[in-house]
Amino acid sequence: MARSTALNRDTNETKIQLSLNIDGGALPEFQQSDFWDKIDSDAKANGTAPEHATQKSASQIIEVNTGIGFLDHMIHALSKHAGWSLRIRCKGDLHIDDHHTAEDTCLALGSAFKESLKGCTGMNRFGHGYAPLDEALSRAVIDLSNRPFSVIDLGLKREKIGDLSCEMIPHCLESFAQNAAVTLHVHCLHGFNDHHRAESAFKALAIAIRHATTVVKAWEGEVRSTKGVLY
Repeated sequence: MARSTALNRDTNETKIQLSLNIDGGALPEFQQSDFWDKIDSDAKANGTAPEHATQKSASQIIEVNTGIGFLDHMIHALSKHAGWSLRIRCKGDLHIDDHHTAEDTCLALGSAFKESLKGCTGMNRFGHGYAPLDEALSRAVIDLSNRPFSVIDLGLKREKIGDLSCEMIPHCLESFAQNAAVTLHVHCLHGFNDHHRAESAFKALAIAIRHATTVVKAWEGEVRSTKGVLY
């Protein structure tokens, strides 16, 4: 069963299109959207390419454009090291600030993650990962529990990294956990560079997700829960 989905998330604050394949490879087509059809038509007419973070390989397609460069960078790192293929784009009210765009993007990503795993059995369920980035080291632990809860401690000190408020970085992880319906603990254990601390946290989460979503052949058809149900 393909572990993939496509969705739109439209509010007065943000317009988001997302396509996700947990296992990499081909992506489902975006859902139809009059708003994004016009954006694409204008981009084609102007000869512009809107994606900020784009990488294609034999196993993955990643295209991220939220309008916030550092958020694109974090989602790109998460996708790459989790083994996902992902297209996501957002037009948000950045004339106000970065809050709605960052929050809604991660809520949409969490929703797509949950939907992509719907009906999947035999997964590890629990996953953990450590990731260093130079002097910084982070740990992430995840449970595909259908019990949304998060504890995030990155120890960031700067006001912003690029155009992303540092207060929004842990909130992005909280928002993902909320709509993914996972229990998530992410801690940056040490490091003095906030860019490194944040990026190592997203990479550690990617490793934890890859671990948790791995299907064990001997467990296929089983749900790893004493309750007998997760999703």
